[in-house]
Amino acid sequence: MNRYIKLVHMEVHRFRWMLAILMGITAACQISALIWTLNKELSLREKLLLLLNMEDSLPASAQEQLTFEWAMANTQLWFILPILICISVLALYVFFIWYRDWIGRHTFIYRLLVLPTARRNIYLAKISAFLLFVFGFISFQLILLPIHNIIFKLIVPADQRADSHIVDAISRNQALVELIPRQFEQFLYYYGIGTIAVLVIFTAILLERSYRRLGILYGMLYLSGCVLAVMSPILAADVQNTYLYPNELYAAELIMFILVLCLSVWLGMRLLAKKITV
Repeated sequence: MNRYIKLVHMEVHRFRWMLAILMGITAACQISALIWTLNKELSLREKLLLLLNMEDSLPASAQEQLTFEWAMANTQLWFILPILICISVLALYVFFIWYRDWIGRHTFIYRLLVLPTARRNIYLAKISAFLLFVFGFISFQLILLPIHNIIFKLIVPADQRADSHIVDAISRNQALVELIPRQFEQFLYYYGIGTIAVLVIFTAILLERSYRRLGILYGMLYLSGCVLAVMSPILAADVQNTYLYPNELYAAELIMFILVLCLSVWLGMRLLAKKITV
């Protein structure tokens, strides 16, 4: 257990600066967009007041008050862009977390394979570190939301804003809706499928590393087979014109996902332990 924790720490340590940069880009884009949007709206309101020859402060009855929900809805683009950048980098890292160890004159994978620990710990450490990066980024985004709310209250005068809940604000921003589902079951569904997809890719990479050129074909076939397996309940129902109740279809899909998960973990660990040599 101690060696597994050390391996996880090593993987996190190797990616720490990239994760910090991604978080910095996310915070800078979102905070800048929020400040710019609020200042622009307040400036437009002030110009409207001058044109109408009214007082400097606008009563709530005369013009709609600003809410945090409104701010989240009108800054969606600048929330989506950094989130997409982070997702793209993490998607590439699924491959880099393995291939990095084979790159260079003194390949690091040889040192990992001769460590006095079970090789499955290397596999488990890499998937654990990757999940830490994903959920760490989600946690960082959740931490940013109260900060955005504070900035909103600092910029918008009290007589021009109305109170709103952060949960409601999330529902108005499509990027946050996809990143942070409100229902726990939906959260498990999204990130469960994502985790299984990463494990399938891990196994495909290990197939390529084990069999080299022929392994590329094995890896592609394995990826195709897993996709076909999880789609088989839907395809079988369509081909046979068989009607399945939603609960039955859900159960069939869940079984296939669990089978793919177990097969990927077992095959990946077996390849790492038995097939890949120094």
